[in-house]
Amino acid sequence: MLSKIIPTSHLALLVLVAGSAVAQVAPAAKKTASPTPPASAESIETRANALTTNMAQGLGLTPAQTEKVRVINTKSVSNVEAARQRFRQDPAKLRSYIDDIGLARLDQLKEVLTPVQFTRYQRKREEKMGIPNAQGVQGTPPPGLGSNRGEE
Repeated sequence: MLSKIIPTSHLALLVLVAGSAVAQVAPAAKKTASPTPPASAESIETRANALTTNMAQGLGLTPAQTEKVRVINTKSVSNVEAARQRFRQDPAKLRSYIDDIGLARLDQLKEVLTPVQFTRYQRKREEKMGIPNAQGVQGTPPPGLGSNRGEE
């Protein structure tokens, strides 16, 4: 359902930021008079570093690639956080900005990763989000998506 609202290429970035957004929305609900404070640079850096470490391990990045990916991830997380603050009252505009940030991030990652690494990245991201891919049609479908009705 989310893939109809937000393109699958952007869901990973949205999932990354969603965890911090939930943590920051709850305290903001108690203080209706003051807006949610922006995420600290340390929080953004921590999330970007965790994402980068995960990618480095999962994709076998070289040290040079890891540093380039860290810069891309830090900029993307920072931009999403800034958009979340700026457009917190306009979810449609926020989704649009997150989509743009996600596209830019994918373009930048494509320049840093090898074709094999980028394909692996895309596949892992889709698996993590539970998105079936075209190749999955030949194998065993995920639970609930099989053609045998009534076997669930």
